[in-house]
Amino acid sequence: MAVLNILIERSPQQVWEVLSDGWTYAEWVAGTRDIRGADAHWPEPGAQIRYTVGVGRLIFDDVTTVRLMDPGRRLELEAHAGRLGTARISIQLLDWGEGRTLVIFDEHPLTGPGARWHSAPLEAALRLRNRRMMRSLARVVSERHQRPAGVP
Repeated sequence: MAVLNILIERSPQQVWEVLSDGWTYAEWVAGTRDIRGADAHWPEPGAQIRYTVGVGRLIFDDVTTVRLMDPGRRLELEAHAGRLGTARISIQLLDWGEGRTLVIFDEHPLTGPGARWHSAPLEAALRLRNRRMMRSLARVVSERHQRPAGVP
């Protein structure tokens, strides 16, 4: 399944700060065009982000719900994609020493065609998308937490 590890050159607290801000998801989640709303208690369990996704003229409104949260360490989400079904998304943060974070990103289809027809080509497409998305997350975290010149 689509499990990806990425090292971000910022602390787990800095990465968590971005994950805890539902309004930033359009900046790093691939395919997200616009955040239409984020519950004030995001990322507590049950909180939702409402957004628009799409490519070209194919757009639709979606919602992602927090299913589990361990502050600063783990976020489990359920993304709804209309007729395409739902997916479980797990984001785990591990302190990797000296202001670095190992992010373990795990996405699996739960319901709908993606779950029924999961295949190697779909897996490859998810890996490409998720790799791009994790690079975008690293960029957003780095931009939000600029380090002074000369500080590693």
